[in-house]
Amino acid sequence: MDRAQLADFLRRRREALQPEDVGLRRGSRRRTAGLRREEVAVLCDMSTDYYSRLEQARGPQPSEQMLAAMARGLRLTLDERDHLFRLAGHTAPVRALRSEHVSPGLMRILDRLADTPAQVMTELGETLAQTPAARALFGDETRFEGPMRSVGYRWFVDPSARNVYPADDHPMHSRAFAADIRTAYAKFGARSRAGTMVEALLRESPEFAELWAEHEVRSTHAREKRLQHPEVGVMDVECQFLIDPEQGQTLLVLTATPGTVSYERLQLLSVIGTQEIAAGR
Repeated sequence: MDRAQLADFLRRRREALQPEDVGLRRGSRRRTAGLRREEVAVLCDMSTDYYSRLEQARGPQPSEQMLAAMARGLRLTLDERDHLFRLAGHTAPVRALRSEHVSPGLMRILDRLADTPAQVMTELGETLAQTPAARALFGDETRFEGPMRSVGYRWFVDPSARNVYPADDHPMHSRAFAADIRTAYAKFGARSRAGTMVEALLRESPEFAELWAEHEVRSTHAREKRLQHPEVGVMDVECQFLIDPEQGQTLLVLTATPGTVSYERLQLLSVIGTQEIAAGR
C-alpha cells in the first residue's frame, strides 16, 4: 500500500469534484477547492474521520468494499478505480463484460435525482447506489452480501422484503421476480451467479420452484406499482427505467402524478431520507 500516493490521489480527485457534480449547492461561503472531506465521506458512506485519515496518509489499508464505495463516491472512471485499488495494495477488479462499477455519467444523473426515489441496479437485481429517498423507502439495499444482494432472491427467502408492497400485490410481484431471474439465467447461463441463485431458490423456496416450473417469460416491467411505507402510507407510482447497455445496469426512477396524494407522500419520503442520512442511519 502506497499511503502517500493514495492520499494524493484521493485529495486531487476530491478537489476536482464540484458541488454541482454531485447534486449539492455551492453556497456563498465555500472556500474549499472542490468538495469538503465531510461531503465526500457522506458520498462514500463512511465516517469523515476515516476518510480524512486516508487523505492524510495515516489511515489503515481500506478493504475492497471500502475502495469500491470510494470509487463510486468520487465518481471515478474504470481506469481511475483500478488505479485506486492498486495504490491501496489490492489487485484491480477483473473487468467483466458487465461491471458493478457505476459509470460517472450514471452517477451524475442519480445525483440530480436526490429528492426522488431512484437507484442503480444490476441485471440480477443488485442495488449499487441509491438516493436518500430510495433508501427511506426500500432501506439500505447496498448493505447485503452474497445472494441476498439480489432483490429477487430476498423476495423468496426473506418475508420482510415484501413489506414495501401491499399484500394484495404479492402474487403479481412473485411472478415478475421469477421471470426476471429466468431472463438473467438464460442470458448468463447455469454456471453463472444467476445459475447459483436459481439452484439455491429451488431448494429454499417452494413458491419459486412452482413458478419456475411454469417457465413464464417476460421482457418488460410493470410501469405502474403500489408501494407502501410505515410513515407515509400507500403510494401509486410510475416506474421509469434508464438502461446502460455497456455496464448492464438500470437506473430505476419512481415518480407520481403532481397534485395527487401519492406525489405528496413521495415528497415526504425525500424529507425522511435526508433526515436519516443526517442522523447517520
